[in-house]
Amino acid sequence: MSIKTLNDKNGTTTNGAGNVHSNGNRAVDDQGKLIVLTAPLTEAIDHAGYFIQMAMASLPIWLEGILNRKYPEWRNVEHNPDGSAKYMPAGVRLVEKSLERVYDKEDIVSCFPEDLEKFIGPRTRVVAVSTHKPLGVTFSAGVYTSIFGSSKMPINSHYSRELFAQIKSNPHRENFKVIVGGSGGWQIIQTDMYDELGIDCVVEGRSESEDTLELFAKAVAGEELPKEVTVVHPKEREAIMFPDTRTTFGVVEMTTGCGRRCKFCVPDLNPQIDLPKDKIMKAVRANVAQGNKQISLATEDMFIWGQVHTDTPFYFPNREALVDLYRDIVETPGVEQHVLSHSTIAPAVVDPILIKQLSEILLPKSPIHFPYLSSHPEKKALAPLIGLETGSVRMAKKIMPSKGVPFSIEDWPSIVLEGLRVLNENNWFPAMTLIVGNPDETDEDIMETLDLVYEMERRGLFAFLIPSIFTPLHDTRMEMEKGVTQTRQLTPLQWQLMMKCWKMNLRPGQYSWWGPTAWRVGSLGMWLYKLRKLNGPNFTYPLFMFSGILSEKRLAKMGKIYIGKPLETKDRKELLATLKPKMLKHLREDNGDLPEGFQTMVAAG
Repeated sequence: MSIKTLNDKNGTTTNGAGNVHSNGNRAVDDQGKLIVLTAPLTEAIDHAGYFIQMAMASLPIWLEGILNRKYPEWRNVEHNPDGSAKYMPAGVRLVEKSLERVYDKEDIVSCFPEDLEKFIGPRTRVVAVSTHKPLGVTFSAGVYTSIFGSSKMPINSHYSRELFAQIKSNPHRENFKVIVGGSGGWQIIQTDMYDELGIDCVVEGRSESEDTLELFAKAVAGEELPKEVTVVHPKEREAIMFPDTRTTFGVVEMTTGCGRRCKFCVPDLNPQIDLPKDKIMKAVRANVAQGNKQISLATEDMFIWGQVHTDTPFYFPNREALVDLYRDIVETPGVEQHVLSHSTIAPAVVDPILIKQLSEILLPKSPIHFPYLSSHPEKKALAPLIGLETGSVRMAKKIMPSKGVPFSIEDWPSIVLEGLRVLNENNWFPAMTLIVGNPDETDEDIMETLDLVYEMERRGLFAFLIPSIFTPLHDTRMEMEKGVTQTRQLTPLQWQLMMKCWKMNLRPGQYSWWGPTAWRVGSLGMWLYKLRKLNGPNFTYPLFMFSGILSEKRLAKMGKIYIGKPLETKDRKELLATLKPKMLKHLREDNGDLPEGFQTMVAAG
């Protein structure tokens, strides 16, 4: 069915019928908008920074008061003169842009939850919600909620449920369909929460698809909708659409897919596409024109851009293309801040000069400051999200065998340590995720991961280590696998790994005279008050290690914890020497460390 046919079929090209009146500085349509788009407040805000959003996705609702004290104005969102949202998540904006191919702009509105009653009226036929974590079933959520509280509902889930309850109770509910999209839709499908949340249909996939447009046409016509719809991901870069309105955090899509084929990952199943620079820049300028001072390029791996479907494998970065793209973005008039998204660590080993050049470009526009880590004159830093996942070679081979390409996964600890060294030297201090409780994970696997974490510490390397309990995500190749599901099931070693990660994360904040004492007292108090009952006996000694009540050496002598053994790893030159001859031609000679007989091997390859 063509777009034109859809337009003719639904007959909704109105001129925004309905009386408009003023409510303060907001224009409100008495009859409502035909299509209303929204997202949970916790996913729509951007003025408090990424960290508050991460916290809201992870912490239980009873800890919201801490965030309220830290960010007392986080609920203060901005509106356009007509009352619509001044910014929305990129997914909402993409739906909006896609629908404008069929419907008049006057028929569509994107608004914050607090404004729904101003735009839902007798004429409304669709309320579409984009959500990432509606029920808290993700890697981060469920870990921290079960650790810190008897309630397992993260803050974000609480606000998502409030949003659905608000929509469900709307007096015009019988007139419109509720469609849910976004990366969290699968949580509703798996838990069958349709009736409880008042949802008619969940869409999995991107909104560019004509299947999505057909779904909205059925909803507008009042037809029954299927409970679940899966739409096809575009396979060509020309089919990817870009919003021309302001997005939360100034998010502009850079790539889709990854190519490393990790078995636990959803985005990696998408086609590997790098998007055209001219379209990226147009979206950047649109964000700036509408008041956004920050830009963040959305990607699963920033380093594949400019190298997809070329004669060079994607895991050898296109230095010139990346430097050119990022330079043009940060030099765009009006761009005051730039925040990195996701990356992988092997490219830092492959091309250290690329990291150096990107640092020179991006650090001046970074809003992140690490006073005790950064060597930058203004103590600025870059903090992309990188998947570490495990230090066990056996486990890495099982769940992510291509994570380290072009290097062998057998050298995963060396890749991590060398990559982190290059990043740290250039003031990159990434957030690195780890998965605890993988299916078939043994104590030996955890000990190998602890070896790697302790080796980071011994070498003075730093990353924010984010441990999470294994979650079998929908549509992944590990969807049917079972691992640890609750924190009380964690072994002493698994608890130690989590606590060691958090303890290392706190190092930058432990330089004050009062910091260590506060953590010791606070941790012990929380353990006595609540945590020992919630998390079981395996939690006790790792908590003592975390707090510093007992030293790690003493706990190790008592046999209560495992202090990782020193690792003998390969340096960058040794890693490069392991590459197959046919790959050597893709190395940049200006980085040095080339294997002996490099030219001969290149010629032979």
